[in-house]
Amino acid sequence: MTNSARVGVTRLEIPADLLGRARELAAGPRCVLGLTGAPGAGKSTLAAALVEALHPHAVLVPMDGFHLANTELERLGRRERKGAVDTFDAAGYVALLRRLRDPADEVVYAPHFAREIEEPIACALPVPAAVPLVVTEGNYLLVDEGPWAAVRSLLDEVWYVEVAEDVRLERLVARHVAFGKDPAAARAWSHGTDQRNADVIAATRSRADRIVRL
Repeated sequence: MTNSARVGVTRLEIPADLLGRARELAAGPRCVLGLTGAPGAGKSTLAAALVEALHPHAVLVPMDGFHLANTELERLGRRERKGAVDTFDAAGYVALLRRLRDPADEVVYAPHFAREIEEPIACALPVPAAVPLVVTEGNYLLVDEGPWAAVRSLLDEVWYVEVAEDVRLERLVARHVAFGKDPAAARAWSHGTDQRNADVIAATRSRADRIVRL
């Protein structure tokens, strides 16, 4: 489990029905399971726990690897909105999902987002063709505008992860503090930029196959 998944969250015991369904998805040819939800809802924690439980039959490929680099965000004037729907390479994520759905190569390499430096790192996550289940998690899997609209059809199932709002915000502030923001700045970002993103994500909830409340 990644450090970002651990911040403010205890080790997750996966509900039996979710683990059972994930095992079914991992029992056949390549499937892609998406987990989405607002920042701090626990989707990365659940995704990491599922992959750990299903090892070596599942691999995790987070959407966050497609963050635009900080220099590009600054050029576009979007640095202060990092994490918003237009601060990712959505078309690049779609292209990767297409490769993952029907792997023609022995290994497909995916990018990783390093929170310690707040930058994506290319080709950091190997996805062998023999692994039957890819779990991908991120904020905007169910957005139906622009390049994001192609994502849903490339996922076999999408689970929308949610948690009590006070718990979510507490986790989010703790995460930002853990990665370098002072408490006041962490609260401002969580209730400002992150909350605007959460509102966008909440509007996609009805498109999920399953609602998961942690």
